[in-house]
Formats: sequence, C-alpha cells, structure tokens
Amino acid sequence: MGISEKTLEQMMEQIAVLCRTASPSGFTREIQDYVVGQLEHMGFSPTRLRKGGIQLTLGGESHPIVVLAHLDTLGAMVRSIKGNGRLRLTRIGGYPPSNVEAENCTVHTREGKIFSGTIQLVHSSTHVFDDVGTMKRDEENLELVLDEKVFEKEQVQKLGISPGDFVSLDPRTVITPSGFLKSRHLDDKASAGILMMLARLFSQGEFQTDRKVTLFFTTYEEVGHGAAAGIPADTEELLAVDMGAVGDDLETNEFTVSICAKDSSGPYDFEMTNRLIELAKQNKLEYAVDIYPRYGSDTATALGSGSDARFALIGPGVSASHGYERTHREGLENTLRLLMAYLGKQPA
Repeated sequence: MGISEKTLEQMMEQIAVLCRTASPSGFTREIQDYVVGQLEHMGFSPTRLRKGGIQLTLGGESHPIVVLAHLDTLGAMVRSIKGNGRLRLTRIGGYPPSNVEAENCTVHTREGKIFSGTIQLVHSSTHVFDDVGTMKRDEENLELVLDEKVFEKEQVQKLGISPGDFVSLDPRTVITPSGFLKSRHLDDKASAGILMMLARLFSQGEFQTDRKVTLFFTTYEEVGHGAAAGIPADTEELLAVDMGAVGDDLETNEFTVSICAKDSSGPYDFEMTNRLIELAKQNKLEYAVDIYPRYGSDTATALGSGSDARFALIGPGVSASHGYERTHREGLENTLRLLMAYLGKQPA
C-alpha cells in the first residue's frame, strides 16, 4: 500500500500547522475551528460535541470502530500575579516543570488579548545567583516574565491579565531536510494530522472502507477525560492513535509505528493487537511492540465510562515525550499505512 511523496509532504505540513496552533486543554476553540474548517473543505460535515470533540464518520455500517486522536496539549494557567509583576503558573497536563524552563510562551486573556513572555527560574542569572544549577525546578521557583514594562502587580492587572488566563508554550516547530519533525505537542498532533490525511485520502477516493469508521478528535485527553463521553453506542472497537514513546528498554524509535501491548491501565485487547502486528508484517512496515508503564490513552477513559468495546493503541514513535519532541516522516508513514490496512476495505 504505497503513499506518495506529495501525500507525506502534505501530512507533515498539516501536522506543523496543528503544532503551531495553541490548544492547551480547556483552550481549544481555535484548533477546533481549524480542524472543522479543513474537514468541511474536503466535503465532509463533521459534528461538534458539546465538550469540544469533533467526530466524522466514513465508510459503511459494518463493524463500527472509533479511531481517536487528541487535539489538546500541555500548557499552563496563570495562578497568581506576584508583587514584582511576574506570573506564578499552574500546569495543565503532566510534565516536569524543568521541561518548560527558559521556554517562550503566550498568555491568552479571557478578553482575547495576547501577551508574550518567557518562563524562567526565579534565580535565572548565573552572574547573580550561586544556586542556579541546584535550585529545585517546581511551580514555586519558576515564573512567567512578561515582555512588558511591568514591575508590580497593579501594572499587570491594568494590562488585563488575571488568574485563570491560559498560557501556551512556543512549539518551535521545525521540519528538517532529512525528514525529522521537531516540535512541542507532537503528542498528539502528529496523530491528529494522520487522521486528517486519512479523511483526505477517503474524500479523494484513494482510501476505501466498508466498515463504519468514526474519527474522533478529543480535546481533554491530557487532563484525563477526553473520551469520557461521545463514544457511539454501537462501537465494537476503539483504536487510539497516539504517540509511541522512545527510550530505556523500548523497541520503538522515530522511524517505526508503535503497537502498544500494555500501558498504565493494563493490557490492550489481544485479538486487535495481534491483528495489527499481523498487518504490520504483511505490509512490511517498520514496527515495534512495546509496553508503556507511564502512559495512558483515550481508550482507558472511554472504557472507564462504560464503553463495551475492544481496544488497541498505535502511533508514530516520538522521542522526548512531554518535552521538545521529535518524530520522523518514516514513522508517520508507517502509522498511516498500518491504519489504512486495519481499516481498509478487504478484498472479496
């Protein structure tokens, strides 16, 4: 099952656009509008769910399956304004505070204003403080320094910044000539871009399925309730498309499609996982089967909310998860090809 170079280039660019669109959990309206607009441009009529999720059904009526990817990302929120005009933050999603030290960011106010800034250690200068290297990196010792001439709380308040405003992280998205895609938020915008390309190929007649395939873009996965509602009652299978982790004793790398056998919620469905492995072999894909003890996906949320469905997880290998992440065009291609093989119309 070949995929053209043009298709891969378009998919990479689509993922880059998604990564550059701010969408920390709870602040996803812009990316929702973008994805809906793209799907409508392809000729579809996607459905918006009350909580912000987006659904699109392709194909026929047999063996209904929901394929999930999430649009929300890590980020932060203004917890308080300090007396010196700096902002204290609270994290959105699970990442160590050290992963955002010295990162450029944007404050999004409730009234629609935006302000740039940088997240810094409170003792940030090595020429001033002797504990720069040893100070604990936590929410007490990191602060957001605004790119505004402010020195006290009242000056920040006059700008319109308040506790509860959202903070997005600079994704620093780069596509290299050698095929790497480096960016924050490849978890899970890489997979969301793959699903959007699957929809485009279906609209162009380059992908066919006789299954009822529902693409589900969720918006609260990073905080644990992305697929807690909205799974159609007739769903027989759930297939999460999320990043494959890289490191330690794992076989996955940035060039493979990862097939997850078990994560923090327990084992994935035996038959579905076996079928994915079989198809990866048949299609001569670069793949790995791994176990992720510090990982969870939208399938666990759906199952915990009462969905009675088989479930599995695949995704492109992504290094430095929940940091400045990296994947490769080959990993994205292998994931798209496995997804098409699993969902596609089988020969009579």
